[in-house]
Amino acid sequence: MLNLWNLLFLSFVHFSSFSVTLGGVSGNPFTPKSSFIRYWNKEVHREIANTHFLLSKVSPLTAVDSASFSKLAAHNNLASRLPSFCSSAKLFCFPDLSPSLEKHSKDVNFAVYLARNFTNYGSDRLAGLDSFKNYSENDNVVVDSFRRYSRDSAGHKDQFSNYASASNVVDQSFNTYGGAATGGSGNFNNYNHEVNVPNLRFTSYSDDSNGHGQTFTHYTEETNAGKQSFSNYGKKGNGVPNDFTSYGKDSNVMGSDFSGYGKTANGAKDTFTSYAFDSNNPVNGFKSYGDGGNAAVDSFSSYRDQSNVGDSSFQSYAKSSSGAKVDFDNYGQSINEGTEKFTGYGQEADGQSIGFKIYGRNTTFKDYTKKGVTFSRYSNESSTTSGKVVVSKWVQPGKFFREKMLKRGMVIPMPDIKDKMPARSFLPRTILSKIPFSSSEIDQLKRIFHAGDNSTLGTIMLDALKECERPPSPGETKLCVGSAEDMVDFATSVLGRNVEVRTTQNVNGSKKNIVIGSVGKINGGKMTKSVSCHQSLYPYLLYYCHSVPKVRVYEADILDPNSMEKINHGVAICHLDTSSWSSGHGAFLALGSGPGRIEVCHWIFENDMTWTIADS
Repeated sequence: MLNLWNLLFLSFVHFSSFSVTLGGVSGNPFTPKSSFIRYWNKEVHREIANTHFLLSKVSPLTAVDSASFSKLAAHNNLASRLPSFCSSAKLFCFPDLSPSLEKHSKDVNFAVYLARNFTNYGSDRLAGLDSFKNYSENDNVVVDSFRRYSRDSAGHKDQFSNYASASNVVDQSFNTYGGAATGGSGNFNNYNHEVNVPNLRFTSYSDDSNGHGQTFTHYTEETNAGKQSFSNYGKKGNGVPNDFTSYGKDSNVMGSDFSGYGKTANGAKDTFTSYAFDSNNPVNGFKSYGDGGNAAVDSFSSYRDQSNVGDSSFQSYAKSSSGAKVDFDNYGQSINEGTEKFTGYGQEADGQSIGFKIYGRNTTFKDYTKKGVTFSRYSNESSTTSGKVVVSKWVQPGKFFREKMLKRGMVIPMPDIKDKMPARSFLPRTILSKIPFSSSEIDQLKRIFHAGDNSTLGTIMLDALKECERPPSPGETKLCVGSAEDMVDFATSVLGRNVEVRTTQNVNGSKKNIVIGSVGKINGGKMTKSVSCHQSLYPYLLYYCHSVPKVRVYEADILDPNSMEKINHGVAICHLDTSSWSSGHGAFLALGSGPGRIEVCHWIFENDMTWTIADS
C-alpha cells in the first residue's frame, strides 16, 4: 500500500510534464523557483519581475529532484548521493579523491593537471626529477593529497611551479612527504599565488630525512584569508636546509602554524626572508620549534616587515636544544602595531646564540633564557611617516567614501566589487529544514558533505556557523538564511511587507576611476533603516542578513570617464551613525576622523544586497 509520501512523489512526477504561468514566469509549478515566486507574491506587496536578480539565486533543482533529495534529507541519507546533489543543486562541494597507488620508475612532468591523490608516489626513487607546472591552475576548488610521496628516495628532486595559482579555494595535504629521504630537494615556486582561500597542511614532512632540502619561493603570495600548518616538519632530520623566501608576501589575513618543526633534528638550517612581508594581519605561531635540536641555524630577515598589525607567537622555541643559533634581523617592523610573544624561548638550552637586531615594539619576552641572548636596536615606534599611521594598502581606494561624493559629475575610484565566492544556489526550504545548522552538529554536517577531519571544508562550515551563532551587536537584529523564502521572511519582519531589494547591476568600473551619473535617493533621501545581506562561504548559498539603522540608500548611474557612457548602475549605502564602530576600522584609516564623527558610505558589492521600504 502506498504511503502519503510516495503518493505525493508520484504526483510531482506526473505534473513534471505540465507547464503553467505564474507571475509572468512559465514553468513547472512544483519547482523551487515556481514555489518561491508564489511565496514572494503572497508575502510582499508587489509582484516579482521574471528578470529579478534574486530569482537567479533560487535552487535550479527540478521538481522531481527536489522531491527526491528532500526525501533523502528526511532519512539523513543525503551523503549517499552527494556528488549528484551538489551538481544538480549547484552547491560548493569538494571532490572525493579516490586512492592512487600508481608508481612511476622514471621522471614525470605534470602540466596543466587537475585534482589528484598521490599516494606512495615516487617511493624508493633513485635520483631523477618530478615537475608539477601550472598544476590545478585557475580552478575553482582544488583538492590534492600527497601521502608518503618520495618516501625513502635518494637524490630525488620535486618541483612545484605555478601550482594551483589563481584558484579560488585550495585544499592540499602533504603527509609524510619525503620521509626518510636522502639528498635531493623539493622546490615550491610561485605556489598558490593569488589564491582566495588556501588551506595547506604539511604533516611529518621530510621526517627523519637526511640532507633533503626544501625551498619555498613566492609561496602563497598575494593570497586571501587562508591557513598553512607545518606539523613535525623536518622532525629528526639530519642536515635539512629549508628556505622560505617571500612566504605569504602581500597576503591578507594569513595564518601559519609551525608545531614540532625541526624537533630533535641535527644540523637543521632554516631561513625565513621577507616572510609575511607587506601583509595584512598575518598570524604566525611557532610551538616547540627546534625543541631538542642540535646545532640548528635559524634566520629571520625582514620578518613581517611593513605589514599591518598581525600576531606572532614563539612558544618553547629552541627549548632544550644544543648549540642553536637564531638570528632575528629587522623583525616585526609593522606599519601599524602588532604583537610578538616569546614564551619559554631557549629554556634549558646549551650553547645557544640568539640575536635580535632592529625588532619592533609591543614585543614581550616571558620566561626566556637570559644566557646567550642579545638585543640590539629596539624600535619603540611602528613604521610610520611623519608620525602618522600609514594607511594599509588593504583598504582599497574607493572602498569607503563620504556622502558628498555621490554627486553627478564626481570622479571617484571604485574598489574591486567582484564576488570572490564560488557560485552557489539557495536550497529549497523543504530540503534546508532537514539539514542540521549548528556548530554542535558539525560532525553530522561533515558526514553529509564528505568533509574529513581538519579539512578545509570542515573549517569553512564551522567558521560560518560560529559567525551565525555570534550574539548580535547592540541594536542589531541578525539571521543567517539559506533559502530565498527565509530571506524574505527576515526582511519583512524588520521592514514590513512593502519592501524592495537592490544590488549593484554588474562589476564594470571595478578597480578604476568612474564618473557618477544621475543619482537617485531611496525613500526621498530620508534617514531610514535597511536590511543588508552579505554572503558567507558555505556549501550552499548562505547569507548573513542584519538590520542596519540610521542609513541613507542611493542608486547611481556609473559612467566611463573617457566615453561618459553608462557602464553600471550602482547601489550605495551611507551609515550615518558610526559611533559604535572601532577606531581601527578601515573606513577611518581611509577617510580620517573616527567613530561617530563622520558618516561612511560604500557600494553594495556583487551578489550582496540591501532591502529597504519601497518608495511606493
